[in-house]
Amino acid sequence: MLKVNNINVFYGNIQALKGISLEVKEGEIVTLIGANGAGKSTLLKTLSGLLKPKSGTIEYLGGTISALAPQAIVKAGISHVPEGRRVFSNMSVEENLELGAYTRKDTSGIRKDMEKVYELFPRLLERRKQLSGTLSGGEQQMLAMGRAIMAKPKLLLLDEPSMGLAPLMVKQIFNIIEQINQTGTTVLLVEQNANMALSVADRAYVIETGRIEIAGSAAELQASEDIKKAYLGGL
Repeated sequence: MLKVNNINVFYGNIQALKGISLEVKEGEIVTLIGANGAGKSTLLKTLSGLLKPKSGTIEYLGGTISALAPQAIVKAGISHVPEGRRVFSNMSVEENLELGAYTRKDTSGIRKDMEKVYELFPRLLERRKQLSGTLSGGEQQMLAMGRAIMAKPKLLLLDEPSMGLAPLMVKQIFNIIEQINQTGTTVLLVEQNANMALSVADRAYVIETGRIEIAGSAAELQASEDIKKAYLGGL
């Protein structure tokens, strides 16, 4: 579904991604784990068109998307839930969700998908008229994910969905990620909580200082002593 081939990305003169190659197959949950500043968010921003690679290619469903504008990438079926939620705080929950569907014209389909979002996140239904800036961190994360789902993505990019959330809310968010995947959406998950990420993923990549250092099945990485020491708190 998605093939990243040897991409190099720079911020000015600083190289953030160094020859990154990875693959996401249809129906999978693939996770990217690594320390702060390793390049995880930079990779997702590049996949969604917010940054452009200096070299290398990004292929999606057989076509090259490396040069496409972000809105064209959304139309092609890739939605990005950014780190820090980034909800429109002066707009209601419902208005945020409607904005997620801005590329769509199928009114009845949009209505059905909004109902699906409310089924996934009943808390949002309770708060649908509330300003999103007044929601808790967990509720804002639900809203950011719901807004991305409203674009009807084939591939969902999730950047640090558990950041700053209480353990109980983290568990709930990861349960929902699995549900979203089970309904047919492929997921590429960037996450510092390596334990949780590996528990839901099919495959995983470890990124260090802009390079992919390790790749394998999530089970293999969870069982690796090196990974346990570096990312799983020695568990």
